[in-house]
Amino acid sequence: MAGGVRKKSSPGPRSRVWAPLRTLWQEKHLIVFKAEYTILVASVLWFLEIGINIWVIQKVAYTEIDWKAYMDEVEGVINGTYDYTQLKGGTGPLVYPAGFVYTFTALYYITNHGVNIRLAQYLFAVFYLLTLLLVFRIYHRTKKVPPYVFFFVCCASYRIHSIFVLRLFNDPVAMMMLFGAVNLFLDGRWTLGCGLYSLAVSVKMNVLLFAPGLLFLLLSEFGLMRAIPKLSLCAAIQMLLGLPFLMENPIGYMTRAFDLGRQFMFKWTVNWRFLPEWLFLSRYFHLVLLAAHLLALLLFALRRWKRPGESIMELLKEPGKRVIPAQKLTSDQMVLILFTSNFIGMCFSRSLHYQFYVWYFHTLPFLLWSGEVKKLAHLLRVLILGLVELSWNTYPSTTHSSAALHVCHLIMLLSLWFAPRVEEKTKSK
Repeated sequence: MAGGVRKKSSPGPRSRVWAPLRTLWQEKHLIVFKAEYTILVASVLWFLEIGINIWVIQKVAYTEIDWKAYMDEVEGVINGTYDYTQLKGGTGPLVYPAGFVYTFTALYYITNHGVNIRLAQYLFAVFYLLTLLLVFRIYHRTKKVPPYVFFFVCCASYRIHSIFVLRLFNDPVAMMMLFGAVNLFLDGRWTLGCGLYSLAVSVKMNVLLFAPGLLFLLLSEFGLMRAIPKLSLCAAIQMLLGLPFLMENPIGYMTRAFDLGRQFMFKWTVNWRFLPEWLFLSRYFHLVLLAAHLLALLLFALRRWKRPGESIMELLKEPGKRVIPAQKLTSDQMVLILFTSNFIGMCFSRSLHYQFYVWYFHTLPFLLWSGEVKKLAHLLRVLILGLVELSWNTYPSTTHSSAALHVCHLIMLLSLWFAPRVEEKTKSK
C-alpha cells in the first residue's frame, strides 16, 4: 500500500509444509539424538518391526513351553470345572487369576481349540506391535530418551521377540494392558486407567509390582478419600472376574491365583545362579528379600518420590487442603514413579525366569536416562542395556551372567537414588 506499512504476509500452505522438512534436513545428523524426533524414529522402527515379526514367525521354529498347558487349563473351565484346585495343564496347576482364563479362552476359540499355533503367533505379533505403540507413546510424552536407543528397545532384542511370538506366554498380554493403563494415567483418565490396570493384574500377578507406585500417584493426585473409589474399582473388577471361581471354592481360588509363596525351581533362575541351591530355596532368604524390597520402596517414597518438606500424612489429605500447595505431577514424574516401583520389585525378586524379562524390558531405557548421574554417560547406559540383554540371553544362566545382572541392577538403582529431583533441576536452570 502506498504511504502505508505493508502487512507481513502469513506463510502459505507450501511454506508450512516445507519449513519443518527443511529443518529436518538441516538437523538430519541429529535425528537419532534429539528426543523431539522420537515419533519419527519410533514410526520407522515400528513399521520395520512388522517385517521382523513376520520373518521370525516364518523362519524361526516355534518352541512349545506353556501354550498347550494354557489351553488345557482353560479347557477345564470350558468343560465346567470352576474349582481352581482341579484345574491344571501339562506343566502343573493353574496359578493365574481369572482374567487369564477369559483371555486365553478367547484365544482358545480363535485358534481352533489352541491347535492353530501359527495363527496364535500372528495374534501375539499384533500384541507385540500394540505394546510397542503404547511404549513409544509414553516415550514421546516424556521426551526423556534419545531416539537411537529405541533400536535396542525393539529390533535388537532376540529374547523379547521370542517371549511374544515364539513362546506365547501370558506375560506379554499383561504388560500390554499395563502400558495401556500408564497411557491413560498420563492422559488424566485415572478411573479408566485403574480399571485397565486391574485387568492386567487379572492376567498375571506380576503387574502388582507397579502397585506401590500407583498408590503413591493416586494419593498425590487425589488424597485418600478420593483415591478410595479408584482402589475399590480395582478390587471390584478382581471380585467380578473371579466370581464363578470364588462361588465354587473361594480359598482354592485365592491360594492358587494369588499365591505369593510359590516356590520356584533353581534350574530356571536367571538372577540367583551364583547362590547354592539350599540358600535359593530357603524361606529365610525369601523373607530377607521381601524386607529389602519393602525397605527400598519406603526409602524411595520418603526420599525420592515425595516433595521435600512434605510429610507422608499430608498425602492423605485432599490436594487443596495440604499445608504445602499441591503441584500437578508431570508425565516424567508419573512414569518414573511407576517404573521405579516395578524395577525395585525386579531387583529383589526371589527368582526371575526368562519370560519375566518382559516385565521391565521396555522400561529400562527410561530408568537409565532418568538417572542423569553425570558419570553415567550415554555409552555406559548403552553398555548396561547390552549387559542386561546378554544376561537374559544366556541359557542356562551362569554365575557370571547372574552376577552381571545384579551389578547392572545396582548401578541403575543407585543412579536413580542419586539423581537430582525435578525441583532441584528446575532451580539449577
